[in-house]
Amino acid sequence: MGRYVLRRLLQLIPVFIGTTLIIYLLVWAIPGDPFAGKCGDRGCPPAYIAEMHEKYNLDDPLVIQYFKYLGKLLAGDFGETYAGIQISTLIQNAYPTTIKLAVVALVIEGVIGLAAGILTGLRGRGFLDNLVLVSTLFLISLPVFVTGFVLQITLGSELGIIKPTVSANPSIGELIVPGFVLGSLSMAYVARLTRTSMMENRHADFVRTAVAKGLEPKRVVGVHLLRNSLIPVITFLGTDLGTLMGGAIVTEGVFNIRGIGGLVFKSILTKEGATVTGIVTLLVLVYLLMNLLVDILYAVLDPRIRYD
Repeated sequence: MGRYVLRRLLQLIPVFIGTTLIIYLLVWAIPGDPFAGKCGDRGCPPAYIAEMHEKYNLDDPLVIQYFKYLGKLLAGDFGETYAGIQISTLIQNAYPTTIKLAVVALVIEGVIGLAAGILTGLRGRGFLDNLVLVSTLFLISLPVFVTGFVLQITLGSELGIIKPTVSANPSIGELIVPGFVLGSLSMAYVARLTRTSMMENRHADFVRTAVAKGLEPKRVVGVHLLRNSLIPVITFLGTDLGTLMGGAIVTEGVFNIRGIGGLVFKSILTKEGATVTGIVTLLVLVYLLMNLLVDILYAVLDPRIRYD
């Protein structure tokens, strides 16, 4: 296992360089001078534009700019915005809130989605199964911003159960409803995926063998059926954490959460390419590490899986 983890970590290096290079080229290849509108309607003096281009290496080829940026990034320097603010400071202020929101959403979708999928997968077709299928189809059909606005108006403005907008440093309690909104789509997929996997494995040979051996039903379900059925679900949940963090722009906008989503949106509008690249780079790292964690969990869930 140790050699496998080391090999996978080494494999992450070219993947990280390749993905960040593509991101950098896409972000910085956006046409238009980022300093064109920084000085009002009259435009910036040519001397100022030349100074800024030299400071941020904008006159170099994009590939050269990337490797200069990568060298600073590996040293822990994310650079600074065109206003002179350290990007690491902006990320440090915004990232914890988004991570907290994504974790809350992941827990909600995992608990509710797994519970609904396991119950319907064990019971088979019936009222509960139809209720879960209709509910998940409803959640899949609704855009996230619609779910957010409905809950915000209903629970916040009409019933007064929650605050329509969260505070600058929100607690876990304040993020429960936004977390439900953010994870609602994935929660529906988790429920359906768990249900399908459970129903397929109910009739598998290893389950029939366990029943024939006289094992208790709880052990058959918990040790044999559930562990094998959770493998595709763990894959989805593991990679979904990065998706939740990257897709939090709409949810953060609805509930006025000061996180990464709002920072990315503002940076895109102001053409702050370094900020966008830095944030997306962190998201790439989350994706890569979560994929590694998912592969390791495979061996824990299924003893037949071995890594040499």
